Amino acid sequence: MVSAQSGGNSTYPFLNLVTSARIASMGGDFLAVSDNDLAVAAVNPSLLSPEMKNQLAMQFVDYYTDINYGSVYYSRTFKKIGSFSGGIHYIDYGKFDRTNVGGDIEGTFSASEYAIQVGWGRKLDSNFSIGANLKPVFSYMDGNRSFGLGTDLAGSYHNSKRELTVSLLAKNAGRQISKDAVGELENFPFSMEIGVTKRLKHLPFRYSVIYQHLEKFDLTYADPLVDKPTIDPLTNEAVKEDKIGKFTNKLARHFIVGGEFMPSKNFSVRLGYNYLRRKELGVDTKMSTVGISWGFGLKIKQFQFNYARSANHVAGSPNYISIVANLGEWIN
Repeated sequence: MVSAQSGGNSTYPFLNLVTSARIASMGGDFLAVSDNDLAVAAVNPSLLSPEMKNQLAMQFVDYYTDINYGSVYYSRTFKKIGSFSGGIHYIDYGKFDRTNVGGDIEGTFSASEYAIQVGWGRKLDSNFSIGANLKPVFSYMDGNRSFGLGTDLAGSYHNSKRELTVSLLAKNAGRQISKDAVGELENFPFSMEIGVTKRLKHLPFRYSVIYQHLEKFDLTYADPLVDKPTIDPLTNEAVKEDKIGKFTNKLARHFIVGGEFMPSKNFSVRLGYNYLRRKELGVDTKMSTVGISWGFGLKIKQFQFNYARSANHVAGSPNYISIVANLGEWIN
């Protein structure tokens, strides 16, 4: 049996797909890591900083079947205004057969969606920073087009002495503005997240804890096709509800935990666990490693290469590839 997932009440769900291999390897949502990584700051704009000037982040995800998606971002800094990033997040759903009512193939059609993103971040003082993304979104589905406008808002606290970072992110606040298809205009997949990262004092290890969906506590799904017994067939007595277990299950779905082992400045190994993903996408008869992700990072001069593999389902695990390049030596 497959446990169904919550959702279906918003449009442009591709906006929740993580493109950064580093983020994917640590559970897949966002990160509160202040170490001048544009791929992370594109998702959490409060981490944009002058040190990212002229960085280029390119990311590609080999998703299921012939679906693939990715993103490209570039950063610049202006002293009196702040740091900016610009780029695009896209998904290509591939080609589909167009059939008539009799099932005869009459041709093919394609489907894709794009989010053009402009980000801004600024430090308020030595510890606090804020940021925002503006995201016009375009969708094309077999001649049906739609357009929407969304935004992300973020704030971070960073203590360099304790190597502690805390970020609050409100992402995908927005709505469709127009569409060709019949029906009401829909909202973006809004959510609020809070994240904490801390590097250990005497070990080259950083841990990350994300609490996702602050706006909604109950993320469980009641499947109407699955009847839970109210009477024990052996004792013929009423089955008592496990309130503590039920509450614990709901609470655990909000947490994403990850770790980053850094034996040197140029190499790191990462591991993450997403309980919500495991409960939503796992198959009861074969849970396997669903919800677990891993990856590594390698720095070579001005380039940083990141790879991740995330076990989203027993049917397959997407591969994430990210390259962050510092173009500062070639661009002033």
